Amino acid sequence: MPVIRPISDLRNNFTNISEIVHSDDEPIFLTKNGVGDMVVMSLNHYEKQLAKIELYKKLNEAQDEIRNGAVGKDARKVIKGLMN
Repeated sequence: MPVIRPISDLRNNFTNISEIVHSDDEPIFLTKNGVGDMVVMSLNHYEKQLAKIELYKKLNEAQDEIRNGAVGKDARKVIKGLMN
């Protein structure tokens, strides 16, 4: 369940906001006049999101390569080679 707080909490309850984003490892959505305005998250959570984006980008590139005729390697052979 997303945590939604008024933007004034960033100023008035910064320590609490910081504790929540670090303990829950989830972003907090801040509203201004009842409308979504910003998202606050821990650096760790942000880095995880960047890593996911990079992974999806690489998977998309691999799919494009396969569609354009690239030939992959047999996963069983690769794994077997790694174990030797």
